[in-house]
Amino acid sequence: VRSHLLAFAVGLREVPRERRRASDRTVRLVAFLDAMGAAAAAGMKDIDRLTLAKRQLERKAAGKRTTSSIPVAIDLLLSRPIVSAHMIAKAAKITPRGALNLVSELGAREMTGRGRYRAWGIL
Repeated sequence: VRSHLLAFAVGLREVPRERRRASDRTVRLVAFLDAMGAAAAAGMKDIDRLTLAKRQLERKAAGKRTTSSIPVAIDLLLSRPIVSAHMIAKAAKITPRGALNLVSELGAREMTGRGRYRAWGIL
C-alpha cells in the first residue's frame, strides 16, 4: 500500500480540503474516491506524456549506429525525473563530454539553469 501513497497524494490535492476533512464519513469517502479517480487520471496523463516523449526521442535516434549510446541515454532520461551528464556517462560507459553531446543531440530540457553541474529531464 505504501507504493500507492504518492499517487493518492496527487489525487488528494485535487479535492478541496473541506471535503477531505469533513466530519461526515460519506463526504470523506466520496472525497477519497474522487481523489483516487484524479490520481488515476494524472497517472494516465503522465504515461501518455512519457510515451510521446519516448517516441520523439526514438525518432531522433533512428538511423544511428547500432553501437550508439543514445538508447541508453533515452532509457535513463525516461526512468529518472532528472539526470546529470555524470549519470549518463556512467550508465552508457562513455565520457562526460560524450554524455553532453548525447544530451544536446536528444534535445533534453535543461532543468537547473546553470552553466556548470547541469541536469536534464523530460517535462
